[in-house]
Amino acid sequence: MTAGNGRRVGSPYAPHTDADEEAMLDAVGADSAEELFDIPEEVRFDGEFGVSGTDEQELRNVMADLFSRNEELTEFLGRGHHAHYVPALVDDLSRRSEFLTSYTQYQPEIAQGFLQVLFEYQSMLVELTGLPVANCSMYDAATALAEAALLANRLRRGASGHRVLVPEHLHEGRLGVLENYLDGAEMEIGEYPMADGAVDVEALADLVDDETVMVYAETPTVRGVIEERLADIGDLAHDNDALFCLGSDLVALALLEEPASVGADVVVGEAGALGLGTAYGMGLGIFATREEYLRQVPGRLVGVSEDSADMRAFTLTLQTREQHIRKERATSNICTNQAWVALRTAMHMAWLGPDRLVDLATEAVTDARDLAARLDELSGVKAPLYDRHHFREFVVRTDQPAPAITNDLAGRGFAVHALDDHHLQVCITDANADAADGLVAAFEEVI
Repeated sequence: MTAGNGRRVGSPYAPHTDADEEAMLDAVGADSAEELFDIPEEVRFDGEFGVSGTDEQELRNVMADLFSRNEELTEFLGRGHHAHYVPALVDDLSRRSEFLTSYTQYQPEIAQGFLQVLFEYQSMLVELTGLPVANCSMYDAATALAEAALLANRLRRGASGHRVLVPEHLHEGRLGVLENYLDGAEMEIGEYPMADGAVDVEALADLVDDETVMVYAETPTVRGVIEERLADIGDLAHDNDALFCLGSDLVALALLEEPASVGADVVVGEAGALGLGTAYGMGLGIFATREEYLRQVPGRLVGVSEDSADMRAFTLTLQTREQHIRKERATSNICTNQAWVALRTAMHMAWLGPDRLVDLATEAVTDARDLAARLDELSGVKAPLYDRHHFREFVVRTDQPAPAITNDLAGRGFAVHALDDHHLQVCITDANADAADGLVAAFEEVI
């Protein structure tokens, strides 16, 4: 905003006047604001984008040609990104104007419908985990795990150590996020071994001590194995005054042991397997915990109360983020608003209902078992690698080099993971089960 003499006098968005800026620059010993930024010349904007203009039709033709170069692959990929069929009503309802916004529902008087859906989403998590408190604002499974570790450290403040124990088989992305979070909190990560794809409980017992603030385990694991000794893991954690954090997902929780029944203090994981499909990065983190930890929960919680007319009303409550309360009392600075994704997940779960959700989970076990058995019949293939029950996915050992097999399968229209020189990972869900015959035939050809 400029005055009649051409000098800036500030605006509602950038209120600093020329005099304000001069005073601040003088205080820090700089001649201009540009001196405060060290931007390499090769990436500094010079006023030209270097992109020639074009009309809409020509641009659409260029983009169509570009997209046509994409390979059409049927994905049998998993490892944290699981595609399930998403019903059309989820797209249709979630795209209504009252829902399609990234803005947080800070004004309950105009967002009761959205807040009710989020409250119901939290209620579904409570029912699936057996834990009484759940939130709706974690980015993904990785950030949920990291926030659980910070919660454990806050509860154990004053303890002799600050170590979190995680399994040897942990998704590298989740481990990387956990490392970033804990480095700033001056915490450390320890790794415990696996035996035949599941937790080596005896080896874990030798590692858990009074310096451990949290033990993390997963079911299913990143390699699809269903963990059978969760209660023993929980006992080890609690015997050493550590929290037991369990990683899972919404479909698995419908069938496997209830986390609360095996002693889980916190449940984290990926919720976007329902309602979102494979999003290649975008997700929604599960976070549920015990009531005594309510005021340590990061992110947002939707609560229910009554308004001045004694009518039921939903609102954001117990907001312990850094932006809302004093920094030293905040539990977290996580700023995400995953409300729209949580809304889609809630819609998908409601559409499935409890019986169909259990059916979907049961199919994840039987389809993986059946596909592994078919691949195991092929020469030079062992499937599954681990003599365990599996959920959705499993590891395959191959005599031939796994990367070469992966490439050959891609040439035939199928995508699988190559874990190392002789191990592949295959994931089957209701979204690709109809292509299982083709995958088996392609495997037989390439080996």
